[in-house]
Amino acid sequence: MNTAARPPRPLISAVVPFLNEAATLPVLFAELEQQLGALGLPWELVLVDDGSSDGSLEVVRDQLQQRRELKATVLSLSRNFGKEAALTAGLQASRGDVVVPLDADLQDPPELIGAMLEQWRQGFDVVYAVRRRRAGESSTKRFTAFGFYRLMGQLSSTAIPADTGDFRLMDRCVVEALLQLPERSRFMKGLFAWVGFRQSAIHYDRDARKGGKSNWNYWKLWNFALDGITSFSRVPLQVLSGSGVAIAFLALLYGIWMVLRTLVFGIDLPGYASLMTAVLFLGGVQLIGLGVLGEYLGRVFEEVKARPLYLVRERWEQ
Repeated sequence: MNTAARPPRPLISAVVPFLNEAATLPVLFAELEQQLGALGLPWELVLVDDGSSDGSLEVVRDQLQQRRELKATVLSLSRNFGKEAALTAGLQASRGDVVVPLDADLQDPPELIGAMLEQWRQGFDVVYAVRRRRAGESSTKRFTAFGFYRLMGQLSSTAIPADTGDFRLMDRCVVEALLQLPERSRFMKGLFAWVGFRQSAIHYDRDARKGGKSNWNYWKLWNFALDGITSFSRVPLQVLSGSGVAIAFLALLYGIWMVLRTLVFGIDLPGYASLMTAVLFLGGVQLIGLGVLGEYLGRVFEEVKARPLYLVRERWEQ
C-alpha cells in the first residue's frame, strides 16, 4: 500500500453528535483530552448539539471556557434532526486529515484511536471498530442488534460489516466522498461501506455508558432498521413480486383442481368458508405489499422535497 501521501503529523478531528448528554459531557472532555493529548498530535473537537433540552449546550460552553487552548467547533441544530443528520453536520464542519466519529457516552473508547492511526499509516483509508461484547445493554437489545446486522448482511447488495457502529477512523478523502452523497435518508453504517476505499477492522469490547441514559427506544430502533433496509436493499420488493407470482400460480392450480373435481368426480364446489379464506388471505398479502411500497415511496417523497438535511441555530469556534 502506498503511504507516501500520509502526513507525519495529521490533524485529528473527533466528531461527537449528542442529545441530552449533560451528565457525560464533562467525562467526555476529560477522556478526549487525556487520550488524544497523549498521542502528541494536533487535534480538534467538533460537537453537534442535536436539539438537547437538558442543558447540554451550557455544559459544553463551561467545559470549553475551562480549556481555552482546545481547538473546537460547536454546532447547535435548530431542533432534533436525528443522529445521522447530526453526524453529517459534524463531518461537514470537520477539518482534520483524519476524522473519528464517536458517541458522547464513551461506550466507544477513545484509547483505540492510537491503534487506528497505526493502521491508517499502513495505508488503510478507513479503520472501523467491531464490537466483540456489548456491556450495559439488555439481552433483548443485544439479540435484536445481532439479528439486524446479520439480516442486513443478507439483504444488502453492499457488504456492511456486522457489529460495527459509527466509531471508526476515516481519511479525509473518505469524508469528502461521504459528503458528496445527497440523500436525506442517511443510514451512515451503510454509506460508510458503500463509498469503499481500503478498509480494515479493529476489535474491541464495548463498555457501558459513563453516565446518563440512552435516548434510543425500540420504536426509534425499528425506524432505524427500516431506514437501513429501504436504503440498501430491494429484496422486500423482490419478495413481494415473487409472492405475487407464487400466489397466482397456486390459485391457478386450485382453480384447475376444483374444475376437475366437479366435472370428473361430480363433487360440489366448497362455498362460503373457502371463498372467505382466500379473500382474507389475499387481502392481507395486499396490505403487507402496500405497506412495503409505502415505506419506499415515503422515502422517495422525502428525497424529492429536497429540504436541507439540518438547520444550524448557532455555531461558534475557539
